[in-house]
Amino acid sequence: MSQVDYQHPKLKRADCHCHTTFSDGSLDVITLLNHAKEKQLDGLSITDHDTIEAYQSAVAYAKSIALPLVSGIEISTEHRRSSIHVLGYAFDLRNSDLHAFCQRLQQDRQNRNHQILERLAKIKMPIDAEELTTHFGHGSIGRPHIAKLMMKKGYVKSLKQAFSRYLGDKGRCYVSGYQVEVETALSLIRRAGGYAILAHPHYIRPTKILSELLEMPFDGIEVYYGHLSLKQEQPWVDIAKKKNWLMTGGSDFHGEKKAFHTLGCSWTPEETFALFKQRFAENSV
Repeated sequence: MSQVDYQHPKLKRADCHCHTTFSDGSLDVITLLNHAKEKQLDGLSITDHDTIEAYQSAVAYAKSIALPLVSGIEISTEHRRSSIHVLGYAFDLRNSDLHAFCQRLQQDRQNRNHQILERLAKIKMPIDAEELTTHFGHGSIGRPHIAKLMMKKGYVKSLKQAFSRYLGDKGRCYVSGYQVEVETALSLIRRAGGYAILAHPHYIRPTKILSELLEMPFDGIEVYYGHLSLKQEQPWVDIAKKKNWLMTGGSDFHGEKKAFHTLGCSWTPEETFALFKQRFAENSV
């Protein structure tokens, strides 16, 4: 599995890392699924941040266009003050604990957004909460959406500037959100019958944090990611084999926000996706 093999006629490609407008993607659910079909993908998992709302319409529509789909989510967690993302796959979409958890996270996001907007208003950068809803709907709205409106209003010249000066951890208007421990996310995904995967380990720093994460009871690791080269991915292949972990992969497609991450540019090995499909089918009975 590598970018070199992208055009291999017999290789099955299932992108297991992408986002819709229910979190910070620019495509709605139906448009994303149609895009996956146009790309001739052999499978998909929508991994919106801290929400599974996309699946209310995704499951039936994916079936109607014969696109294999498994449940997915990307949970924002923290370990030693470092932001860590945990991917969950093939879980039961009806799990009450998972629904309650997502609801709590969404409520926390709303409270956090309100506090951020209050701080922006104090420094003469007013944004109304209704503007967020008007522009981005009722999905998982957070700092990336606020940053986009800051750009639209001319308060900043780029998303990078919005975060470095105002919304990032050291920004003037930063507000800490509800902190989820990595272990909490692992337990939640397991209780819902799913697989817990460490997301894009390639970017985790410092090394000590990564070492500690690799000792946690994950089911697998996101080995293949975006447009990384085979050389960049190989160390994670070696780790996965050594730990006997599942290997997953995906583009981390967001649409316009990360236009350089094209849907299907990276994917999950066929053997792993087969396990996901089987588990998801068992959890959907």
